[in-house]
Amino acid sequence: MDARVSWKQNLSFTGTAESGYELPLSAKADVGGDEDGFRPMELMAISLVGCTAMDVISILRKKRQDVTAFDVKVHVERADEHPKVFTSAVLEYEVVGRQVSETALVRAIELSAVRYCPAQAMLGKIMPIAHEYVIYEDEGDGRRREVVRGRYEYCPDGVEV
Repeated sequence: MDARVSWKQNLSFTGTAESGYELPLSAKADVGGDEDGFRPMELMAISLVGCTAMDVISILRKKRQDVTAFDVKVHVERADEHPKVFTSAVLEYEVVGRQVSETALVRAIELSAVRYCPAQAMLGKIMPIAHEYVIYEDEGDGRRREVVRGRYEYCPDGVEV
C-alpha cells in the first residue's frame, strides 16, 4: 500500500492513498496549524475503530444477527511527554438490534481482536486494548432498552490489560 501527504500551507496537508480519496490533515492552532483537518493521531484512533467495526459487523451479519444500529467508540490514553504515544485504549461496541446474541457479539469481537483486524494486531503489541460492549434491544421508533453490558478480555503476549 502506498500513501502520501501534500503540503498546502502552514501545518495543513492533504492525504491520499491508493483508493484515490483525499483527507485533510492539520494541527492545532497553538502549534501553527489551521485546524482544518484531522490530526494524524486521530486518524490512528479512527483506523483502530474502523478496522474492528468492519470486522464485527461483517461477522454479526454472517451470524444472521438482526442489527439495526452499530457504533464503536474508542478512548485512547496518551503519554504526557513527547512523542506522546498511545499508552492504552478502550474499545466500546454499541449494538442495537432485535434479540442480538451476546455470545455472537463476543465471538465477533474476539475474532476481530485475535485474527482479523491488523490495526488491533499492530497496536496491541505496544499497548493494552480493552474491549467493552453493550447490547440494546431495538424497541422501534428510535427507542432502545439496554439488555446486557460486558467486557471481552484479551491479552496479547507481553501486554497487560
